[in-house]
Amino acid sequence: MAPQLAEFDHTTFTTTSQLKKSAHLTNGFSHHEDIRDENPEQDLSDDEFATISIRNLVHDLCMQNGGGHGGSALGMAAIGVALWKYEMRYNPCDPEWFDRDRFVLSNGHASMFLYTMNHLVGYNVWTMEQLKGYGAAKLNGYTTISHAHPEIEVPGVEVTTGPLGQGIANSVGLAIASKNLAATFNKPGFDVVRSRIYCTTGDGCLMEGVALEAIALAGHLQLDNLVLLYDNNQVTCDGPLEWVNSEDINTKMRACGWEVLDVLDGTNDVQTIVSALSYAKRLVGKPVFINIRTVIGAGTAAAGTAKAHHGVFDKESVAKSKALTGLDPEKSHVVPQRALDFFRERRAAGTALAKTWSDLLARYAERFPELHESLDARRRGICGDFDQVLSGIDSQQLRGLATRESNGVILEKLWKSCPALCGGGADLANSNKITYAETDVFHPLTGYKGRYLRHGIREHAMASIANGLAAYSPGTFLPITATFLIFYIYAAPGVRMGALSGLQVIHIATHDSFGEGQNGPTHQPVEIDSLYRAMPSLQYLRPCDAEELVGCWQIALSARHQPSMLSLGRDPVGQVPNTSRDKVKLGAYMVAEEADADVTLASCGTNLHYVVSAAELLKKRHGIKARLVSAPSLDLFQLQDEHYRAAIFPLDGKPVISVEEYVATTWARYVTASIGMTSYGYSASNESNYQRFGLDAKGIEGKVVAYLAKLQGQNARTAGWHQL
Repeated sequence: MAPQLAEFDHTTFTTTSQLKKSAHLTNGFSHHEDIRDENPEQDLSDDEFATISIRNLVHDLCMQNGGGHGGSALGMAAIGVALWKYEMRYNPCDPEWFDRDRFVLSNGHASMFLYTMNHLVGYNVWTMEQLKGYGAAKLNGYTTISHAHPEIEVPGVEVTTGPLGQGIANSVGLAIASKNLAATFNKPGFDVVRSRIYCTTGDGCLMEGVALEAIALAGHLQLDNLVLLYDNNQVTCDGPLEWVNSEDINTKMRACGWEVLDVLDGTNDVQTIVSALSYAKRLVGKPVFINIRTVIGAGTAAAGTAKAHHGVFDKESVAKSKALTGLDPEKSHVVPQRALDFFRERRAAGTALAKTWSDLLARYAERFPELHESLDARRRGICGDFDQVLSGIDSQQLRGLATRESNGVILEKLWKSCPALCGGGADLANSNKITYAETDVFHPLTGYKGRYLRHGIREHAMASIANGLAAYSPGTFLPITATFLIFYIYAAPGVRMGALSGLQVIHIATHDSFGEGQNGPTHQPVEIDSLYRAMPSLQYLRPCDAEELVGCWQIALSARHQPSMLSLGRDPVGQVPNTSRDKVKLGAYMVAEEADADVTLASCGTNLHYVVSAAELLKKRHGIKARLVSAPSLDLFQLQDEHYRAAIFPLDGKPVISVEEYVATTWARYVTASIGMTSYGYSASNESNYQRFGLDAKGIEGKVVAYLAKLQGQNARTAGWHQL
């Protein structure tokens, strides 16, 4: 069926016959809805038969446990045929094949669409039994890979999606990864990296801020290996899209630097979608947005309405759909052999693709041995010799520097020796102390070999793009992000998705204290640490000096399956005795011991040197002896055995006091009292703020003395936790 371009717009894909019947498309059956033949399936083309077979399996998944988000999956069936049958390069027999095209379901609630396609094309793990687990109560330990939203650890799923918009930003990261590898390793006649990125989106994703940030950056970077397919069904969860949105999305996307293609009947017309996808491959210099009109809940009584968004469908429509492919309406979870044969040939085709690529790679290794060795090392997750780099750093030479300054020196050394390091900051490179050469910028004007990303002021997208880079082929890229700690509240959803997904990203959060000074409370984080310290699978690391920072980098670079956040200060570092890079892995350790101590004082980061000075005042003026603990990571400390934890924070009833310029939350599980914030900060110099809030040496001294006087020698543990 050759595509005919409509005269009014060279980017509108349709067909002559489709133009004639487009006005009648109210459901998914098109001109076959009135078929009365005894064997109606014989009247269907292969594409039509495959499309309806997808819908029939989606029906079964929706009906089997009383619901699910099936409406979009029904409307996208033809998109599924176009992608999985005709366009994408992948191998169902080897889901991790390196040069595969990546597919991201940003509208992750439509997960049964992805699961159905993975089953039909023959991914080994995607059996019918697994599909039957969708929506199950999962009692008595029952498990399934058919989760409500796609999760990255399952073969055939590239990234975890669900929070709308995240998948679009992940896709931008994936596209950057492929572009960078191609620019770095491809040679004439040896395109060893060809991976293209396909992402589906609904109306909701396109309204999310993270998606808009990522879309703008993708257009700016001219990522022409990225295709965004818009399932434009004009319906949201609550009702018609017109209730909440009236923008011209095509004009908006063009303004962001995207090529825009239109498909008028994406519900039924597979080959027109294929034509648009084929045309997209030929476009250079722009990412491609394909606006595909579909009908949500196609072929059901709820078609085109919000009722089709989730829940079961009417049995009459389900029976009618099954009859079209010759299935017994009373039976479920059956795929006609014709449909299986149509899709399962992708297994052999994928194996052949992978074999051709392996042969190419073998010839590449002979012709370009050094490049092949480098690519192979990247694929195996070898990030240079960072241990040697870090062991060669003499922290004494960085003594007194703010930790953000020390970090700039350390990162510069690591960057040169670890090719996998990539990423960048959100327009604050100078403040974050991240240096880079202009030639190392990833941009069409300087080339795509560059590893430094200028994200602009897009913190949310920055974190989610980093997740996409990390997910491309875990270990091949080791992304960093950077901004002020306070602005990681903008990036939090992306950071959380990276932690949930087990993706190694290193987030560099500077200006983490009152050192932000005159910029005031809007820029002074007092509660942000609580979010990240509470976030499972994220390592929050707050070093007090360069020596501890080296240890933090060792930990972050070694954590292959989780992200880390380096919380760094703007202020010069005061003297702290006995800090140790090797002891950072313990989470908390003694930096000053006192025999028969009266109190244990614990802190980290910017505040620790004030505690050291306060301990001297307590002993000199009051005869109070204090043990001093540096606690750069409460996450790591919690992993230590009970004996060690009790040795650091004794349970003998003596006071244990934390000191930090944050709201004390996590500390309460270890200490008997906390000196910290109970309010926001103040627009003033850092020195005056530490004084104003009683977090300088004198303030700490006074609060400790008052607390001990209040206790009057009683057991501090049984007295309960106190806010000082």
